[in-house]
Amino acid sequence: MNNVRIHFLGACGTVTGSKFYLETPELNIMVDCGMFQGLKELRENNWKPLPINAANVDVVLLTHGHLDHTGYLPRLVKEGFSGKILGTAPTLNITEIILLDSAKIQEEQAKKANEEGFSKHSPALPFYSVEEAKNTLRLFESCPKSEWISLSDHIRFKFRFNGHIIGATFIELEIFEKTFVFSGDVGRVHDLLLDTPERPEWADYLFLESTYGNKLHPQEDVTEILSTLVQKTIHERGTLIIPSFAVERLQSLMYTLWLLFKKNKIPNIPIFIDSPMGNNVLSVFERFPDWHKLSLDEYHAMLQHFTIITSYADTWKTIDDPRPKIVIAGSGMVTGGRVLTYLKQLIDVPTTNVLLVGYQAEGTRGRQLLEGCHEVKLFGKYYPVKAKIHLIESLSAHADQNGLLHWVDTIKNVPEAVFLIHGEPTALDAFRVKIKDVKGWNCQIPKLNQTLEIVV
Repeated sequence: MNNVRIHFLGACGTVTGSKFYLETPELNIMVDCGMFQGLKELRENNWKPLPINAANVDVVLLTHGHLDHTGYLPRLVKEGFSGKILGTAPTLNITEIILLDSAKIQEEQAKKANEEGFSKHSPALPFYSVEEAKNTLRLFESCPKSEWISLSDHIRFKFRFNGHIIGATFIELEIFEKTFVFSGDVGRVHDLLLDTPERPEWADYLFLESTYGNKLHPQEDVTEILSTLVQKTIHERGTLIIPSFAVERLQSLMYTLWLLFKKNKIPNIPIFIDSPMGNNVLSVFERFPDWHKLSLDEYHAMLQHFTIITSYADTWKTIDDPRPKIVIAGSGMVTGGRVLTYLKQLIDVPTTNVLLVGYQAEGTRGRQLLEGCHEVKLFGKYYPVKAKIHLIESLSAHADQNGLLHWVDTIKNVPEAVFLIHGEPTALDAFRVKIKDVKGWNCQIPKLNQTLEIVV
C-alpha cells in the first residue's frame, strides 16, 4: 500500500491558477503551474509563498501553454525548483512565448507604475523578470503525445490530444497502477482549426475542468454576427476592436474573417493584428502542421490579408488611421496587452464597437464591460464607456456542459473520486449535480490549498 498526498494549489473555486501537486513514495509531481487572473484577491495569491517546498518538486507536467496553466513557472524556479518541465513540443513553444511576453508586460507595467505613481507599492515590482522567464526555459523537455513515458519504477504518464489550443493534451498519470486523469482544458468537437479531442477510457481519480459546467454554448451564427458588425463599422466609419486571446482565438478569428472575405461576405476592410505574442503563436502553427487542420498554403494566403503590427509606433498609427477598420489585439479578457491602448483612445467614442470573443473571468475588465459598466479603469484612470459591447460565446475553445459530459462518457469504470476544478462556484455546483444525475458519480469540489491523502 502506498500513500499519495494531493495538494490543490489553484483552479479551486475559480477558473485560473491551475496547480496540482502530488507527493508519492517515488516522485513529487506538479501538474500545471499557472498564475491566478481576474479578481484582485485571486491575483494576490500569486504573490503568496506556495504552501509546499518548491525544491521538493521533481517534475512538472503541462497540459497546455496558457498563462493560467504555466504562468507561475518562473516563480517556482525562483523558489527552488530545478527539475524537468515536460510538455508536448507545441505546448513548450507556446509556453515560452507566453512566459516571455508575460514577463515583458510585467516589467513594463511596473516601470509605468513607478514613473506615473499609480501603484500602492514603492517600488512596484514585476511578478518575474524576462531574465527569470528565460532561466525557466532551460528546464523544458518535449515529449511525444500518445506514448507512455516512465518517470520512475511505478509511475508513468501519457499526453493525449485534447483540442482546446495547439499542443494541448489531457494527462493520464499512472501511479502504482492507479490512473489519475487530469483533463486540462477540454476542447470542442467541431473546432475550426483543431481535430476532435480524444477521450479517456479509464480514470481511478479524475480531475475535471468545469469552466462551462453550468452552460451550453449558444447556437450562434458567428459569420452572420461578424458580417453585421463589419458592415456596421463601415457604415459608421468607426473601429471594431476585438480583444483576443493570442493562442487559438486569434488564429480562429483570422481564419473566419479570411473565409468571410473569400466568400464575399465582407468587403476588403483593413484588418490590423496587434498582438506580438499572437504573431509568435502564428509561427507555431507553421512549425507544427500536424497539430491543426490548416494547410500551409491556406495559412500563407490568409496571412497576406492582414496587416501585422510589430511596433508600438504602428499601434498609434493604427489608432490615428481615419478609415473604418478592424483591430484584433491582446488580451482576450482585457487584462493587459496592446488592446488597453486602443480602448484608452477609443472606448469613449460612440462609433467604436468592442467584440468580446470568449470566457470573461470574474474581476476582469472584459467581465465588467460585458456586465454594462459605465466606465472602465485603464492605466490608473477612468474612461467613460460609450462604445457598444458585443459578445460571441460560441467561439470559446472550451467544451460546454454537454461537451464535458461527452468527454467523460467513454470512461468505463466508476472513478474512486472525481474532483471538479477550473470553475466558478455556480458552475462547479451545477456540474456536480448534473454529473450525479447523469453518471451517478459523486464529485468533490476541492478548496484552495486543501490536501487529501489517498492509498493506491
